[in-house]
Amino acid sequence: MFGVSAERRRGQRGMTLVELIVAFTILALLASMAVPLARSRVRREREKELRVALREIHTAIDKYKDMADAGKLGQLNAAKENYPESLEVLVEGVKVNGQGTEGEKKLRFLRRIPKDPFTKTADWGMRSTQDDPKSTAWGGQNVFAVFSKTMEKAADGTPYAEW
Repeated sequence: MFGVSAERRRGQRGMTLVELIVAFTILALLASMAVPLARSRVRREREKELRVALREIHTAIDKYKDMADAGKLGQLNAAKENYPESLEVLVEGVKVNGQGTEGEKKLRFLRRIPKDPFTKTADWGMRSTQDDPKSTAWGGQNVFAVFSKTMEKAADGTPYAEW
């Protein structure tokens, strides 16, 4: 009876060194494949967030321009070519013409300035209508377009600042 339990204990020993090395190698190989996939997924999510933020800001700028061209916004500066003078104007709002004695109604085009997912700030690069299309410096006349200030590039090699 004593001999049977000793055999059973020998069969229940742990893994050999070779088995441990093989198991560790397989685990390391799987982990090395998962890390690049996770990084590319994070990058794709940031790119998606960047597209959404840029679309939101550009839509607000376009709506502002349309309302200003239609003469529905009060006290506009003709030198600004009916574009907002800053992104903050889109958040703070602009007085609407034709409100009579109802008080001062303001039309807001953005609830808040979206954050750039790459720089993690609401600090966007801006271009005015007088700036060069590839310019990274803002002339300050008006806000015609915005771009990301990150120096990173997309998978196809285009800088995010050109999106």
